[in-house]
Amino acid sequence: MADLRINLAGIQSPNPFWLASAPPTNSGYQVQRAFEAGWGGAVWKTLGDPILNVSSRFAAVSFNGQRVAGFNNIELITDRPLEVNLQEIYETKKKFPHHAIIASLMVEPKQEKWHEIVKRVEDVGVDGLELNFGCPHGMAERGMGSASGQVPELVEKQTYWVKEAARTPVIVKLTPNITDITVTAEAATRGGADAISMINTINSLAGVDLDTWNTVPHVAGKGAHGGYCGPAVKPIALNMVAECARNPLVNVPISGIGGISNWQDAAEFILMGAAGVQVCTAAMHHGFSIVEDMIDGLNNYLDDKGIASVMDLVGRSVSRYSNWGDLDLNYKIVAEINNDVCINCNKCHIACEDTSHQCIDLYTENGRPLLKVREEDCVGCNLCSIVCPVDGAISMVERKSTVPPMTWNERQSLISSLSK
Repeated sequence: MADLRINLAGIQSPNPFWLASAPPTNSGYQVQRAFEAGWGGAVWKTLGDPILNVSSRFAAVSFNGQRVAGFNNIELITDRPLEVNLQEIYETKKKFPHHAIIASLMVEPKQEKWHEIVKRVEDVGVDGLELNFGCPHGMAERGMGSASGQVPELVEKQTYWVKEAARTPVIVKLTPNITDITVTAEAATRGGADAISMINTINSLAGVDLDTWNTVPHVAGKGAHGGYCGPAVKPIALNMVAECARNPLVNVPISGIGGISNWQDAAEFILMGAAGVQVCTAAMHHGFSIVEDMIDGLNNYLDDKGIASVMDLVGRSVSRYSNWGDLDLNYKIVAEINNDVCINCNKCHIACEDTSHQCIDLYTENGRPLLKVREEDCVGCNLCSIVCPVDGAISMVERKSTVPPMTWNERQSLISSLSK
């Protein structure tokens, strides 16, 4: 079996699967249950001055029969005394010395506040710190969370303050509620971060009840924006991880978060540069035991690929992620329809005819309805294969180009040189 142990900025873990800072890591009881189930690490629910939470707190977005395709919450950081959390962290680390325990922290943007909480938390034996600059609701209104995380200068300054006092590795958790996450990632790196984690939750409103007109969720008839996570945010998170992984100014390890529900999701994040992953919504939906399938699936995948260690998988796809201007304009793929598999639902024809390039023809042969792609008009957009409900009915195949590769940037450079 492959070696699933990871080293994220000096933090050792028996596998890359950590629970993210969230309701599943609210107490020592929960974290210990998670470690018994097989999780390699846990980021404790964010510590700071205890707050008052509201009821209700959660909402889910279901789509096309899938429960909890997206998850919204208006819960804040820990509502339990810091002393209680620290005692439970100490006891949990003593019981599970080889598992990673990371303390998520959030305080006012004041140097002395950061120094104080860092010292208190590190005294109980945590393996690292995660600075929560991402929470988009409740705490942000108090000048913390994403209110800090959206300001590069504050990210850099607060990271520097923590590094002044910290003896353990410092991870900076970034907010996705920003135009370009690499700007704050660079700021965290300048501040001395040992690693970054992303993404925190996205500003959201889960829905409106059409009978009562209340927001979902609501608190006594009033609602507020919350944080969105779950499978629906995975493409957003994966892009942000990739953008940071390929940025030479963000030269620190990445802990990937956002919609990771199975081993395949985890492998994608690792390929795009994450040295480990954090999971929340999937554990809340299915329980801690899901990590067993994650571990088995990743192990089997690495074995099938002939890769000895999961750390050897980190970032293997980063070099394949580029800018649009660097894509080959002369690369050509087209759709091919296998009429022996096709069930003649005509979804591909409708999609192509109404919303794409009108290159799929309907015809009859020996009384049998058939579909055929006019390759000269096909632009290889993939839409037909995406809407097709039958595996193997439509394939996207490469056609050899008669002209050499050329990107948009190369084309513009050539035009510029010819015009001189």
